[in-house]
Amino acid sequence: MAIVSNTVAYLDGDVVLEAFFAFDDESSARRPAVLINHAWGGRDAFVAEKAKQLAALGYVGFALDIYGKGIQGSTPEENAGLMQPFMADRAMLQQRVTAALSAVKLLPWVDDSKIAAIGFCFGGLCVLDLARTGADIRGVVSFHGLLNAPDNLKNPAIKAKVLAMHGHDDPMVPVQQVIAFEQEMTQAGADWQFLSFGHTMHAFTNPVANNPAFGTVYQADADRRSWLAMKNFLAEVFV
Repeated sequence: MAIVSNTVAYLDGDVVLEAFFAFDDESSARRPAVLINHAWGGRDAFVAEKAKQLAALGYVGFALDIYGKGIQGSTPEENAGLMQPFMADRAMLQQRVTAALSAVKLLPWVDDSKIAAIGFCFGGLCVLDLARTGADIRGVVSFHGLLNAPDNLKNPAIKAKVLAMHGHDDPMVPVQQVIAFEQEMTQAGADWQFLSFGHTMHAFTNPVANNPAFGTVYQADADRRSWLAMKNFLAEVFV
């Protein structure tokens, strides 16, 4: 097994974006692809590593780009400034993620009938919004993602299966938002699952998260358990 990785440029209108992708070149067969949506800081080493881990599982890992080629934040203030326009204009966010879906289908190693998406924090919201658009993909997985519904899609009909994983003590996603999300998924006819990890805050999959005052703390057990749940979920949706 040899994991091969590279970057590929693609477009959303006139905005140049750059994804990082990885796959196992031992096989020449087309295989399922998993989009990976970054957190609020932009496409970084964290999601690149997830792409490689997914490649080792037999998928094409495709770490997409929301902000534009080479654009990353380096402070919470910069990250918030990058994320906010997309939070304010969810149609723009949905179009940006859909551009990545179109791009991954062009890769020669991808079986374009078997595509899923995962996302972390802000990225969790992004992949949930992709599902809300009615995209014809197998499933989406949100890791400690924001759950609030967009204003521009009033009655979504969700085709993708949905797995959302959440830290019970996440101050950014209050209980009321969880309840509203579950009601939304049910009304949308989605095949949905929601896993809540006790004694767990936001960003529980990120080993460098260590800011209890802000609400972002790594939790090793939740990290391990959520990745295992994702693996089982992908194995199911790609049958």
